[in-house]
Amino acid sequence: MLWVKSLHIVFVASWFAGLFYLPRIFVNLAEVNDTATTERLLLMARRLYRFMTMLAIPALGFGLWLWLGYGIGKGPGNAWLHAKLAIVVLLVGYHHACGSLLKKFERGANTRQHTWYRWFNEIPVIGLLAAVLLVVLKPF
Repeated sequence: MLWVKSLHIVFVASWFAGLFYLPRIFVNLAEVNDTATTERLLLMARRLYRFMTMLAIPALGFGLWLWLGYGIGKGPGNAWLHAKLAIVVLLVGYHHACGSLLKKFERGANTRQHTWYRWFNEIPVIGLLAAVLLVVLKPF
């Protein structure tokens, strides 16, 4: 079980690196005006999105293995896991939203300012904080 838990943590941390960095690329894309820089940033964003998707899959898989295979969070007094799973669902939605925003940038259809992306970038920080607190403290 410790191997599965360790791999889950590594893949979650790696996935979050992408969730933190991709919106920063969006900030730059929203600010830039020249074609060469835009193309370079789009290339970086596409590669990062593809890579972070490949990291999210094992992160979710190892988490499911811990839950369903080892029973972590099952039984009475483990409502913290349901709250964490809700956060995970929201973060998967955030991941999907990043993909949708990337497609808008690729089409040249972005309508948002760089300040919106700076705020958008804070969402995974809040999600990570909440998930870690739930896992460590197990408040309910």
